[in-house]
Amino acid sequence: MKFQFKKIEKENLPQVLQLFKETAEKIGKMNVDHWQYWKNPPEEKITWVADGIQNGEFFFVTEQSGETIGMVRILTEDLLYWGVQQEKATYVHSLVVKEKYNGKGVGTEILHEIAKNAKSAGSVYLRLDADAKNPKLCSYYEKMGFEKVGVKQLSLSNYNLYQKEV
Repeated sequence: MKFQFKKIEKENLPQVLQLFKETAEKIGKMNVDHWQYWKNPPEEKITWVADGIQNGEFFFVTEQSGETIGMVRILTEDLLYWGVQQEKATYVHSLVVKEKYNGKGVGTEILHEIAKNAKSAGSVYLRLDADAKNPKLCSYYEKMGFEKVGVKQLSLSNYNLYQKEV
């Protein structure tokens, strides 16, 4: 599938929050207590998204027709989850694929494209986290070759930290 990354603008905040809510509902149907706070997000999460949009880190993933497939946040540093790091890395957060595209390898393709871009930009690693309460997601990343290198405890949950050389 051909897709592109389109920078999210601040006026798109309601659409971003809606994508998070839809994803939380989908995950909730699988009886996984991951991202359920997005159904009624706390102010700290809304601020986290707004800051990411302001910093140019959030992207819609769109088909060539312009239809939104999902979204992702891509950072060059992630102090909240990873702290100060020596190696140059690209950090992925909030990878969301709309339900109608699930099971078609879209998430994997998006991560491969991000990894390719990260390598071109001189990153050594592609890093991401997964809520420890979502073993299916953790397993997905491990099958993609990501190695669990730590755990970060935050107020809403514990997050497994994963990295993969690019």
